[in-house]
Amino acid sequence: MRILFLTQYCPPEVGAPQNRIFEFAKKLKEFGHDVTILTALPNYPRGEIFEEYKGNKVVLEEIESIKIIRTSIYATKSKSFTKRLRNYLSFTLSSVFQGAKYISKQDVIITESPPLFLGFSGYVLAKLKGAKFIFNISDLWPESAVKLGVLHNKLFIKMSVWLEEFCYRKAAAVTCQTEGIVDDIVGRGFNKNKVHLITNGVDTNLFKKENRDECFRREIGIENKFALCYAGIHGLAQGLQVIINAAEIVKHEENIQFIFVGDGPEKQDLVSMVKEKKLKNVTFLPLQPKVNMPKIVASMDAAIIPLKKLDLFKGALPSKMFETLASEVPIILSVQGEAEKLIKNANAGIVVEPENSKEIAEAVLKLYNDIELRKRLGENARAYVMQNYARETITRKLEKILMNL
Repeated sequence: MRILFLTQYCPPEVGAPQNRIFEFAKKLKEFGHDVTILTALPNYPRGEIFEEYKGNKVVLEEIESIKIIRTSIYATKSKSFTKRLRNYLSFTLSSVFQGAKYISKQDVIITESPPLFLGFSGYVLAKLKGAKFIFNISDLWPESAVKLGVLHNKLFIKMSVWLEEFCYRKAAAVTCQTEGIVDDIVGRGFNKNKVHLITNGVDTNLFKKENRDECFRREIGIENKFALCYAGIHGLAQGLQVIINAAEIVKHEENIQFIFVGDGPEKQDLVSMVKEKKLKNVTFLPLQPKVNMPKIVASMDAAIIPLKKLDLFKGALPSKMFETLASEVPIILSVQGEAEKLIKNANAGIVVEPENSKEIAEAVLKLYNDIELRKRLGENARAYVMQNYARETITRKLEKILMNL
């Protein structure tokens, strides 16, 4: 098959959608398919075009034998809704008007949402290239934007819902990251036979406990400490202030250190919060190249994964969970719903109430004081991922859906 992924996010950017789509592309290429990614010039999460891509409108390249077509985008560091909208719409248009001329005839075009507006681009490109339009949903939009309080305009919400439902109707298949997203779409009356669950997964050969690096631990000052990591986007949805408040509660334990890895719109506020509280047990590391992440994750003693306490997130499965589980690192999960069920079924961590710093602090102390518990939870984590979330198994499921079309 000739398969095109249409996504605003792609390596060398680092993040959940970037990793997921690129890993799918690599696996499908291994399975013998012709795979191309149409994406934007790299700009996320810095809000500016990466230096090596500046001054270009279109860039054609290959990364790990995957053909990449990059078109222009309006990059912005602003948090304003208007400028974020301009960011999304600029690539929505450039992907069609600039990208189409570089794309050959395709069998399927898999379009990533959010941003929702790419659904329009994917549909148009599928018509132009004689392809089946596949709509991949990693987050329900505009619902998530409304519930997070970043979208208020009633007319714009109505237009967004129309576009969302248009894409569901026109898609040959709708693939969803979580059971909650599947249930939402099917519950609104769309054809359940074309709505499929394709969860996040992990390359279990890449993420494993053997990547633990004591030299790296020395470099960042955690050589003899119990280190807990949050690695990922520092955004509104995560509510990362809860981790800093937990760090304040346990600051009397000098051998516990909290590590934040990554970047995002909330990072500077988090750094300021740590300074105001005069905390010495919190370390911020910059955004890391993708190649560094297996080492970083495995070099931690535990991970903290939070989301805000919203019904919206009861259907979430944060991608960083799978990389952490595969690395045999126990998780303190501050999320309700599907993710909570997964960690409990795997017996791979401690689940606490979202936005509850006290419960996070108690879980931190429990893991800190019990090495055997950490070891047992880590071993359970790896075994569960190997059985249920190996990337190759999930990609084979996606391949079967595409072949049946």
